[in-house]
Amino acid sequence: MKTGINEALILTIVMAAVIFFCRLFPFLFFREKPGSMTHNEKTDPRRAFLALVEKTAPPVAMTVLAFNALAGPVKTAPRELPPILIAAAFTALVHLWRRNPLISIFGGTALYMLLIRVFA
Repeated sequence: MKTGINEALILTIVMAAVIFFCRLFPFLFFREKPGSMTHNEKTDPRRAFLALVEKTAPPVAMTVLAFNALAGPVKTAPRELPPILIAAAFTALVHLWRRNPLISIFGGTALYMLLIRVFA
């Protein structure tokens, strides 16, 4: 049993180090070097890259998360698909209409909770 605790401790330390590095990496990569401030942000390639990442990363991450959430029920529980697809479509439409993530996520979640009661 002692090896199980030791392995768990080692894995916990490794996971903590990886998470810490992932959180620290952007600050190390995008920090300004002393004396390297440019007056024209449009010509600075680092700022242009950061602007691109800021613009594209959130929608890409949300798309991956949405497809990942929809993939499970498609494979394992096709009977549960109607409420999931209806709520996902509602969430997307509300977001396109209002452009407010809180309203669309909470509205889609509320509709999903209502639909699983109806379809169950």
